[in-house]
Amino acid sequence: MSVHASSERRSLPDFPAGIGALVSRYDGFLLDQWGVLHDGSAPYPKALSCLERIRQAGKTVIILSNSGKPGSENEATLARLGFPRALYDHVVSAGDDARDALMAGGEPAYRELGRNCLLLVRPGEERLADGLGLTPTDDPDAADFILLMSMEPPAQSVAGWQPLLARAASRGIPMICANPDRHRVHADGRLHEAPGLVAQAYEAMGGTVHSHGKPHARIYRTCLRLSGIPAARLLAIGDSLEHDVAGAAAAGIDAAFIAGGIHRGALRWTAAGEVDPESCRRLFAREGPAPQFALPWFQWD
Repeated sequence: MSVHASSERRSLPDFPAGIGALVSRYDGFLLDQWGVLHDGSAPYPKALSCLERIRQAGKTVIILSNSGKPGSENEATLARLGFPRALYDHVVSAGDDARDALMAGGEPAYRELGRNCLLLVRPGEERLADGLGLTPTDDPDAADFILLMSMEPPAQSVAGWQPLLARAASRGIPMICANPDRHRVHADGRLHEAPGLVAQAYEAMGGTVHSHGKPHARIYRTCLRLSGIPAARLLAIGDSLEHDVAGAAAAGIDAAFIAGGIHRGALRWTAAGEVDPESCRRLFAREGPAPQFALPWFQWD
């Protein structure tokens, strides 16, 4: 019987002390980075040693990120934050997933997309569209579609982009969203707007959005192909119920929820830095789906 099949019968998640209690059950691990390994500015205290122990156990590790940047740029970020390249096998990003779909052009939504794109990115990240054969424009009346890859709040925001989005929606042009995260947590614990919130606003205006990354099936198919490991022998580790846990569940992969990430403020914590299990259960019941495991942080024990 698979690990996934047996764990599905649990009505509530297990709360192990750390990943060390789970490592023998799985052959591969799909790790979110932001909210699990680091907060964008610094690694979490126990993350590096935990990842080292997973690798010492001989396990396959794929960094699975909703970043709109390609894997190579995410590798550079991880190296800057102290995570050596030897500690993981692959980086699979939402940005890579979107680029692959745009370049292949085989999916129905992409076959006659056009080449003129309204490119929405952080200032200085226009390079993210390089190599796609696109003609970027800042005029929604000249665009065939919107390519949303990154944003830098508060300078860039849903409210600030609203007139541009409204004009594009009135023309009926689709949006390709290369980062479906709606919020990201910063080192100060505050939640900032992320591209998925822009995509949500565009849908509310009547626009069509094609999203890439977690929780969508395409990116999990890539992970399964790269790892060569059956879904039942993989564990996804992430801090977002909407993306990491829901995406893993849809792909038939077990999930370990990290409470200290994006949902941290919605949970109760002890003075010793432990998350209250009952507050986790309430969160899962309210927002779901429930993961197989829940831990306060990405830690070995």
